[in-house]
Amino acid sequence: MSESLSNHPTPPRAKGEPRFPDGPKADPAGSHFERRIRSFQPRRSRVTTGQAEALQRLWPKWGLDIDGRTVIDLAQLFGNTNPVALEIGFGMGEATAQMAAADPGTNILAVDVHTPGQGNLLNLADHNGLTNIRVGNGDAIILLREMLAPDSLDALRVYFPDPWPKKRHHKRRLIQPEFLTLAATRLKPGAIVHCATDWEPYAEQMLEVLTAHPAFENTQPDGGFAPRPAHRPLTRFEGQGLDKGHVVNDLLFRRVQLADQQPPTGA
Repeated sequence: MSESLSNHPTPPRAKGEPRFPDGPKADPAGSHFERRIRSFQPRRSRVTTGQAEALQRLWPKWGLDIDGRTVIDLAQLFGNTNPVALEIGFGMGEATAQMAAADPGTNILAVDVHTPGQGNLLNLADHNGLTNIRVGNGDAIILLREMLAPDSLDALRVYFPDPWPKKRHHKRRLIQPEFLTLAATRLKPGAIVHCATDWEPYAEQMLEVLTAHPAFENTQPDGGFAPRPAHRPLTRFEGQGLDKGHVVNDLLFRRVQLADQQPPTGA
């Protein structure tokens, strides 16, 4: 049987031609914001014909370039006022699509810089009729700082972020006190931060910085790691790691109302 056309790489484009004229921009924020230490490393892998088609066709409908220029109206973006979970780093999007299908009452704003993954997630959303997914392209820090209103998020999900294992690269890890302080301003009191990693030293650091941050409290009475909740699917990548003896740790922390903050109207 011949291989599906959707698995073939896209043909080369002419010099100067945009990679996806109607799709995600290569660098949406450009030079509008100061350079900083990046917590992600863009991966240069090939986009299949199917992924490219999804990017061209669905990006204007379900895509968002993170340019840092406007504050997003999330109700307008999703077409409803359902709770919104921000997922930072979704890989190829299989787990994101599964979570969206299992919980259609929650909107997922999924952010990544991996173009094949963006196309794959759009394809999955389209084929499965998932209207509660929007795909963000660019730097999640700029999204949080410049484009989301205070108390606009109901959950934050960070699954298997780059562990940056070398000590000199630890400053690139996403889960740091400064990131948590920023995220706390965009999360509603009671919102859940859910992290997962198969890199044990990073898991220990995550637990340490989340425990020390005044805006978050551990949902686990013993103050440790959490069992994997049923709503986080076991991905193929994670399953392969478990087969090799990797230990996966989940962390579930709640955004707390600080004493110097005013409760929301009607609380």
